[in-house]
Amino acid sequence: MKLDIGGEERFEASIDRIWSMVNDPAVLQRCIPGCKSMTETGPDQYKIELNLKVASVGGTMEGAIGLSEKTPPSRCRIQVEGAGTLGTGKGDAIFELREEGGQVVMKYEGTGDVGGLVAGVGQRILKGVAKHLIGKFFTAFRGEIQKAAA
Repeated sequence: MKLDIGGEERFEASIDRIWSMVNDPAVLQRCIPGCKSMTETGPDQYKIELNLKVASVGGTMEGAIGLSEKTPPSRCRIQVEGAGTLGTGKGDAIFELREEGGQVVMKYEGTGDVGGLVAGVGQRILKGVAKHLIGKFFTAFRGEIQKAAA
């Protein structure tokens, strides 16, 4: 099942701080919903373990995250893929950072493809879950920005 995501978030921090945090695996591990572990396997490549709940279905997934096509401090591609008790998933997204009115704006666009048990919840529900998980990521990310500023 195909899934498109995209949006824009604004942050009260310097573009260099946001760039640094987006490229910090410890920050990403704390922000990715359900992330139990994130282990570096190569430059900008990580193995991840997730414990997620999608609608009424919960389970674990193992997979990989890769960061590529970096143009510091403004652009990066993120590729993810995984499999587990919830099914399979694969995604690709690009985020771009720009300064605007004293804030940093992060624009992101991506696509995903999910299969197995998780795809059985239906596209409408899956889009809602994806939106919820993205919201949880950015809530945690804002918390990390506040901690770094303190």
